[in-house]
Amino acid sequence: MERIPYEHVQETIYHEQLPNGLHVYLLPKPGFQKTYATFSTKYGSIDNRFQVEGGPEHRVPDGIAHFLEHKMFEEQEGDIFATFASQGASSNAYTSFDRTVYLFSATDHIEDNVKTLINFVQNPYFTDENVEKEKGIIGQEINMYRDNPDWRSYFGLIEALYKNHPVHIDIAGTVDSIAQITKETLYDCYHTFYHPSNMILFVVGGFEPEPMMELIRANQAAKTFKPQGEIKRYFDPEPVAVNEKERRIRLPVSLPKCLIGFKEPPQELEGEALLRRELEMKLVLDMLFSQSSTIYQKLYDEGMISDNFGHEYNQVGNQAFSIVGGDTKDPDGLIARLREEIEAVQRSGFEAAAFERSRKKRVGGFLRMLNSPESLAGEFTKYKFRGIDLFSILPVYESLTLDSLNRRLQEHFDWNRSAVSIVRSDVV
Repeated sequence: MERIPYEHVQETIYHEQLPNGLHVYLLPKPGFQKTYATFSTKYGSIDNRFQVEGGPEHRVPDGIAHFLEHKMFEEQEGDIFATFASQGASSNAYTSFDRTVYLFSATDHIEDNVKTLINFVQNPYFTDENVEKEKGIIGQEINMYRDNPDWRSYFGLIEALYKNHPVHIDIAGTVDSIAQITKETLYDCYHTFYHPSNMILFVVGGFEPEPMMELIRANQAAKTFKPQGEIKRYFDPEPVAVNEKERRIRLPVSLPKCLIGFKEPPQELEGEALLRRELEMKLVLDMLFSQSSTIYQKLYDEGMISDNFGHEYNQVGNQAFSIVGGDTKDPDGLIARLREEIEAVQRSGFEAAAFERSRKKRVGGFLRMLNSPESLAGEFTKYKFRGIDLFSILPVYESLTLDSLNRRLQEHFDWNRSAVSIVRSDVV
């Protein structure tokens, strides 16, 4: 077992890659009562066309990763949620663009819950009957989200930004796409992406690392997994231009919703270069649009935005995009004002004092996150799948410069690569 100390944050990670390929990471937190564990696979909604080295190419229905996540909780003996509850644990799962995560949180019976987590994820149970039943359940979920203004505005924007890349496809798929799912396609996806060599087990909280690692070793040694070659993922070329400039959706809302997105040209970045791009853009967005920013205060005082105005930056494979917006009484007016204010900052550049304030704020948020087992587990796994060490964030933040952020400010906000999504009761 490898011991990896991080003196600058006073944390120590224990790591071991097991013979079957599974990477196990343990982060003991002395004095913590709660333990949080995630068992994650590098498999998300965008992975709908793939091939295992030496095997046939597969193209599977949209939404199958999310469908598979739902089905994993059903076992021949019953519902796995009940097992966790009987052991004093709260369990859940989620599917994102690029990964699926199963998790539990508990203060007692930690070893039993770790074994339960591993065992149910490594024991799929799909039948024709339970797959058909799940189609109705997920179909209702899809229809429910179609009536959700926030969800429709969000994915409406991504659909406007992207033409070919599957990031524009709703994570749950469509009623028509999930109708094509069979137990055979579920098993194909499961055996491809749920192989231990494509997964990470992360445990953080109040436990001793050696007994925990020994428990995991013994659990995996008792199971047999065939060796698996590299997983190749295929994506159709994505144009640099946006798919459409504007998406307007009619739904009953008390206030219109307006989101603006900026699409970056594809870039094949890895490791620190990928992390640097993300941290730079998060700082840029924070300086422009946080509640303490000049732009936010102006727009709020003008009545253009409410306190739900926000921003985010996403990297999915070689694609990256930002989203800005929220509720507004005047979507077209908000778009015009945002362009006016962004272009004014592009002309002047960021001030050094604002850069330092924002960087200190982001560093402080990172340090606070170290006391949250839930956040630690989610962020550690997300970055590890991208070839990034979560604890390298602080040194990268310290190496960022005002000049590099001003360059990102100029490059990112290109209105020729922007799109708008508006939800309102009356589409005009």
